[in-house]
Amino acid sequence: MSDPTSEGFQPTTLAPAQVTWLKQFIRTIPDYPQPGILFRDITPLLQDAAALRFSIETLASRYRGARIDQVVGIESRGFIFGTPLAYLLNVGFVPVRKQGKLPYQTMQQEYALEYGSAILEIHTDAVRPGQRVLVVDDLLATGGTTEGTVKLVEGLGAEVVSAAAGTGRVRAIGILITDLARMPK
Repeated sequence: MSDPTSEGFQPTTLAPAQVTWLKQFIRTIPDYPQPGILFRDITPLLQDAAALRFSIETLASRYRGARIDQVVGIESRGFIFGTPLAYLLNVGFVPVRKQGKLPYQTMQQEYALEYGSAILEIHTDAVRPGQRVLVVDDLLATGGTTEGTVKLVEGLGAEVVSAAAGTGRVRAIGILITDLARMPK
């Protein structure tokens, strides 16, 4: 991974008041989808025009000038944030989906969930060698799907410049992470 801070990446930090304001739109649902899991529900954020706009525009401001070629969004909340982000960055959008959901030839990657494992897929022609990619998951990811997506993108020869979302698991493989509102475990 190249150093995006030297290539137009804007590591703006939100003020504590902005983080607190944003967190009010994120609900915690205990024991969903199974006992022991704390699910972070972003539907209140999506329903509030100001919070949604703030989230998307803040992410876009961080990546303008970073020479991103494609935004890769992970099913399904990565689609919600990734598509408008790609639009604002004037680049294409590539979906990464759960197994069996893409119609063309795919590459697969198994990944770990908090409660098991699953398989992600990307079209084999979705990104090209040398392209600079931003991976977008939901804004509160645990990192397993993001890590799996990074492996898919790199397996096709593209360079993952950064990931918007994810946690320590993704940092551990050397990917710069941008998150807006870190939630306690």
